[in-house]
Amino acid sequence: MLLRLPTSLSEARRCLADGAVPVGGATLVWAQWQRDGFPEQAMSLRRLPRATVVDAETLGAAVLLHQVDDRVPEVLRRAAASVGTGAVRRTATVGGNIVGSALRCLLPPALVLDARATVMDGDGTYEAELAEVVAKRPLMLDIRWRRPLVSGYHKAPGEAGGPPPLVVATAVHAEEDGGRRLFTAVRDGDEVVSGSVPATADAGAVLDALEGTALGGLPGQARDVVRREVTDVLGRADA
Repeated sequence: MLLRLPTSLSEARRCLADGAVPVGGATLVWAQWQRDGFPEQAMSLRRLPRATVVDAETLGAAVLLHQVDDRVPEVLRRAAASVGTGAVRRTATVGGNIVGSALRCLLPPALVLDARATVMDGDGTYEAELAEVVAKRPLMLDIRWRRPLVSGYHKAPGEAGGPPPLVVATAVHAEEDGGRRLFTAVRDGDEVVSGSVPATADAGAVLDALEGTALGGLPGQARDVVRREVTDVLGRADA
């Protein structure tokens, strides 16, 4: 297998045109390749500057999970730190987790940050909604978001080989009209659901409003955790 390491967007497009298979740390595909055979060409973005950015509003797809630090919002940092073991986090990438993984631990945090992805195809780069990225699995270069006032992350304890643990991500954003908006996203089993409502001073009213979103269909235990996490992030936003 030839591993190609493009250093520019034009070179990355050529790799795609030549049939190179995008990989990050290959943590999700290595066992499959050993079983089914390796592709002729693979492509890593680890030398592409656009894909290795870490700052207050951007996270590159080739960034390793252990490199996600306090330059990014709390919700993303804590999510990255919760994935797998230290050895996994030193190999797995942001793009692999969001696009390649069935667990997508970073997806709920990205949703509550109101993030959009920059992706690439044979014609160039463009912005895409995260739902499109998850469904179509294009080559992702980075995610960009609005900086929140405050954010939070909860991941329930899980067992190796067991069902995916519950994940609840929350964030409060300032609105252009001077108000605030609460974003909440939950991974329950294999499904990720999200909703957003105005973040008023009345926490009870905010929680009632969330019941009218997709989050209202969650099982009772998951909704209890959502209520706790939302109450906490609203309290910190008001502090």
